[in-house]
Amino acid sequence: VDLLESGGGLVQPGGSLRLSCAASRSLRNFDAVAWYRQDTGEAREMVALISKGGDIVFADSVKDRFTIFMNNAKDMLYLQMNNLKPEDTALYYCRATEGVTAYWGQGTQVTVSS
Repeated sequence: VDLLESGGGLVQPGGSLRLSCAASRSLRNFDAVAWYRQDTGEAREMVALISKGGDIVFADSVKDRFTIFMNNAKDMLYLQMNNLKPEDTALYYCRATEGVTAYWGQGTQVTVSS
């Protein structure tokens, strides 16, 4: 599957962004779909995840601020980010896992700065 992220940009602290991930085929049968992020010099970290069973997991740092959801066709994955903080600045990636295989997009940059 090909994954293409969009929606990143420059936003002031306290602002909002919605990231989108377009998949080349339905993500319905994937084991999990998720958003990750990586800042310069830092390890890539999981931000939010939806399992095949519908369970949703958030990183502690984004709980109550971020929401992850999919469209009805299950070929779009979204990350709604509210009350953004400078520490949310990173390259955000979409990921889909199928068995032992992980598919990644190219990422979309989010910069939170005044």
